[in-house]
Amino acid sequence: MTDLGPLIPRDRAMHPPAYDVDYKTTIARSPNLPLLSLESTPSEETGPRFGHGILGALDNNLIYNWTKGAAPAVGERVLMHGRVLDENGRAVPNTLIEIWQANAGGRYRHIKDTYLAPLDPNFGGCGRTISDAEGRYQFLTIRPGAYPWPNRGNEWRPMHIHISVFGHSFGQRLITQMYFEGDPLIDRCPIAATIKSRSQLDRLVAPLDMSHARPLDFLAYKFDIVLRGRRQTMFENKLEGM
Repeated sequence: MTDLGPLIPRDRAMHPPAYDVDYKTTIARSPNLPLLSLESTPSEETGPRFGHGILGALDNNLIYNWTKGAAPAVGERVLMHGRVLDENGRAVPNTLIEIWQANAGGRYRHIKDTYLAPLDPNFGGCGRTISDAEGRYQFLTIRPGAYPWPNRGNEWRPMHIHISVFGHSFGQRLITQMYFEGDPLIDRCPIAATIKSRSQLDRLVAPLDMSHARPLDFLAYKFDIVLRGRRQTMFENKLEGM
């Protein structure tokens, strides 16, 4: 049997609380009864795999993938790139990464998004890619706009990109989001403020990376996705890991 090393305990203090008085929708979303521990089945632990083998040539290019290359999206062009790593800095290859975001005006292509900003007919707002042998990934996209949301009197979400990371099965899915360095709305956002440790919040802020920017084309932001790699993440239903 391969020695996977000791299980590195999950730091539960890193995660925001399920209920936060300043984040209004947590009132309805947070559980008010004790969590139940349910056994998983082999089908949940080994499959199904979603989308690993059906990537298109433009799937990680959100500027052109909605129009299939016919016309570009409107907005400031940015390269989002980084590596998928385990907690010891080792590459995690063949990981499916999906992103979704608002357009340059801050509006999502979603039926329930009624913000006054216009839709971009050339922007769908979704993309996917697979990390390579060194864990590297990248997306060419536009910088999403900030947008208002009905939390308190005048709340605005910072510019951000949502990220979904799949392991070998649907049960190994993790979701996070990336903010942009220098955005003043990060410190005003009640959702970001649910992360009480500033050092942990800063891990969600991608720094500007001029070494990967292309002159007269796009800026670049570097965002490494760090997973616990020796053993499965300690999910709520399997406190000891796999």
